[in-house]
Amino acid sequence: MQRTGNAAFGATALALAALALPQMGLAAASKLATPPPVVQQVLDCRKLTDSEQRLACYDKAVDGMAQAQAKGDLVTVDRQQRQALHHQAFGFNLPALSFFNGGDKSEEINEITAKVAAASMDPSGKWVIRLDDGATWRQIDDTVLEPDPHAGSAVTIKRGMAGGYFLKVDRAPAFRARREN
Repeated sequence: MQRTGNAAFGATALALAALALPQMGLAAASKLATPPPVVQQVLDCRKLTDSEQRLACYDKAVDGMAQAQAKGDLVTVDRQQRQALHHQAFGFNLPALSFFNGGDKSEEINEITAKVAAASMDPSGKWVIRLDDGATWRQIDDTVLEPDPHAGSAVTIKRGMAGGYFLKVDRAPAFRARREN
């Protein structure tokens, strides 16, 4: 989806930085709140009062943005894409991803629903559940699940207190779980 106007610039991020965020830490992620240089050049053009100079500045700066985007050095992310990223990362402790919120805490996800793709018990009797989105969750308590989870079962995962998660499969009682991948 292509966006125009100043709102698009607020949702811009470096693609490689997004992949590296878990290793970067919070301090480095906070630096991403400032626009990348190629975006800042476009924003700086607004300061020019002469119309011809401003247009020339915009043309040059937008060309720089297009080149950066073509090389993969710049990626724009809209609200729908940010929400999909947060949904995909649900269950991981990745506070550095908060820069994708654009300061909007209302986008924090506290619950997701999915379907079971596969379910099995590990040697210690704990359930390992792979969801249809590829995420794998492992039971970390001793709750007995009846009926057993199976492919196609409906799953609701809720964020609990102190960073924990509760997974509920069909009509079985909710159990504590952690995300593995």
